[in-house]
Amino acid sequence: MQRKKAIVTGGSSGIGRGIVYSLAAEGYDLVFSYRNKKENALKVIADLHQNYPEGYAEALPAELSREGAGTVFFEEAVKCLGGLDLLVNNAGVTILESIFDLTEENMDYLYRLLFRNYVIMMREGASYMAEHNIKGNIINISSVRGISAHPGDLVYGGIKAALNRACKSVALDVAPYGIRVNNILPGATRRFTPEEEELADPAHREKIRFLSQRIPLERYGTPEDIGNAVVFLASDKASYITGISLVIDGGLSLPGLAETAKEAESGWGRTVRDFER
Repeated sequence: MQRKKAIVTGGSSGIGRGIVYSLAAEGYDLVFSYRNKKENALKVIADLHQNYPEGYAEALPAELSREGAGTVFFEEAVKCLGGLDLLVNNAGVTILESIFDLTEENMDYLYRLLFRNYVIMMREGASYMAEHNIKGNIINISSVRGISAHPGDLVYGGIKAALNRACKSVALDVAPYGIRVNNILPGATRRFTPEEEELADPAHREKIRFLSQRIPLERYGTPEDIGNAVVFLASDKASYITGISLVIDGGLSLPGLAETAKEAESGWGRTVRDFER
C-alpha cells in the first residue's frame, strides 16, 4: 500500500511537532519547515527515523514571511516527497499589542506570515492536487482568538478570524476536485515537552497552572490533541467534512462573562455540584 505524503509548516516544535509525530504514527511520509533552531528540527528527524524507520522524513529551513519563500519551500518539499496528499499550514508566532502600542512592523509581519503565506501555501497545495487528480486535504492551524476577543490581540486575532472565513471560500473553490479544506482552532496548548517546560520561564509555568484550573476540562491542551485532530480531518472518516473551523480548547471559549464575583472566584464555567449518594 502506497504511503501518504504530508507537508507541515513549522514542524520542529510546539503544535507543529505534535502534528508531525501524529502523522508519522499514522504512516505518513513527511517534510516540515523550520525557521530557526536547527537542533530542534534535527531532533525531530532523529526521533522519526528511530521510531518509524520505514518512513521518510525531512526538515527544510524556511522563513515563510519572506517574499517567495513559501513557494520555494513547497516546490522543494513536493520534490522530496514525490507527491502530496496533505498540506498543514501551522507555522506562526503570537504577538500581542494594544492599539496604543501597535507597531506597523509587527502588524505587517503577522499579516505576511499568518495570512498571506497561508493563502499562498493553500494556492500551491490546491493547484498541485487538482493538477495531479489528488483528492487531498489542506488543514490550517488557526486559533480560538479568531472567534473571541482579548485585549491586545486585534491584529493576531483579526488575522485568525480572516483565516477562518477564508477557509470557507477555499473549500468551495476546491470541492469540485475532491479536495477538502478545514481549520483547527487550538485554545491554550502546551508548546514544550515536559523537559523543556522545566527550563521555561517561571511565568509561563504559572500561567499553565493558573489557566488549567479554569479550563472546563481542567487541563491544558497538548500538541498531540491537535495532531490527533489533523489525523482525523485528513482521514476517510472525515470525508464529508469541509470548510469547518474545529475548536479544540477543552471548553475554554464556551463560558460567557462571569456575572457575579462568586462565579469568577469559583472558576467560571467549571461549577461542580455535590450530589447526594
